[in-house]
Amino acid sequence: MFRKTALITTITLALLSCATPVERDSATGTSIPFAKRSGLTTEDGVFNHALAIQSTIKTHNKHRQNLINLQHNDPASMNEGSEIRPLRTYNATVGRHERRQKEPTTDEDSDLEWAGTISIGTPAQKFLIDFDTGSSDLWVPSSSCTSSVCTSKDRYTASSSSTSAMKSGNFTIYYGDGSTVSGPKYTDTAGITSKAQYFSPVTTLSSSFAGDPIDGILGMAYQKISNLAQPPFINQAKTQGSISSASFGMKLASSGSELYIGGTDTSLYKGAPEFHAVTGSGYWQISGAKTMVNNKPVNTGIQTIIDSGTTIMYGPPTAVQAFYKSIPGSSVYDSQNGYYQFPCNSLPTVAFSWGGKSWTVSTANFNLGKVSSKSSYCVGALAGQNLGLGNNVWLLGDSFMKNVYTVFSFDQNAVGFAALA
Repeated sequence: MFRKTALITTITLALLSCATPVERDSATGTSIPFAKRSGLTTEDGVFNHALAIQSTIKTHNKHRQNLINLQHNDPASMNEGSEIRPLRTYNATVGRHERRQKEPTTDEDSDLEWAGTISIGTPAQKFLIDFDTGSSDLWVPSSSCTSSVCTSKDRYTASSSSTSAMKSGNFTIYYGDGSTVSGPKYTDTAGITSKAQYFSPVTTLSSSFAGDPIDGILGMAYQKISNLAQPPFINQAKTQGSISSASFGMKLASSGSELYIGGTDTSLYKGAPEFHAVTGSGYWQISGAKTMVNNKPVNTGIQTIIDSGTTIMYGPPTAVQAFYKSIPGSSVYDSQNGYYQFPCNSLPTVAFSWGGKSWTVSTANFNLGKVSSKSSYCVGALAGQNLGLGNNVWLLGDSFMKNVYTVFSFDQNAVGFAALA
């Protein structure tokens, strides 16, 4: 488990600066190039079923914990019909041989995490972090964690930071292999700079992170779903004047991926972003969406959570069943995990709309690969799952986000989409 030792620290987003100057809409913002890793499609174009199941279970358990946090912090904000589902587990060794840890990230077509570098403490201690818009806490391994999972990672040493302070309480998140990430709570200084930023240097690290290049996670959603129950990094940095805008932009792509904090990088998109108000659920959740298949509406009036920490897209099982019924030749591939297959030679045109433009999911991003090397069927990047998020709530991860430039604004309480440049 993670002990929820909340350290308060100074966190500096040692977001790796771009070598070439680019135009931004905020003078005090910072860009962080993203590296991507491990996909759900093998080198020969086959769907990695075992790894996809692990990814689905991780997503299930992450949002289960978010709902527990939300129920504790602000139960009135829970979506109608939401429920805390049972914890799911998997065998962490299954499918591990299918991971391509050493493959250059630029060669991977479907992705599990988007990572960049931040620094914590004074003097700075650097960590490779997964930036997750579907959670709200920051954690990194502690030097007190001596398991084999931790020793391969950069670890935070509280005694080496003059701005570190331990807080009361413990931090715990459960993962799909049945283990946890847990640790004390601290504050320290974190990178753009955010002083007295709450985070957890975890002393126990889930075995599901073995072989994973990232050191920790920086959650970028609202405080309502925070296990630490403290302001997330962006809000803290804005309050302290380190950034002029409590907003950030994301481009997730096979090359040139970037997180921009304190505004947007206008060189990466065309036109003005189309903004939609968030619902107040603690997530980056926007309403009034519809799905389009081959230019015809299928699901309407749906709620959507935009989550960079989720690989594919998920919807309620009955709604997803209706979605695939509109794709000729499609059928269930894995009923337990909600995956569907369709003819590879008849790829559908899939899009989402929130009442403005239709935002298309490219066929490359919707296709997770062939069922087998000799199969004529491919697996779709939308799965039917009851994640407990509420009635008609969908989860749109990287398979959607890789098609647009996405803006997340705490100032406007809105999510925006723009066409990639």
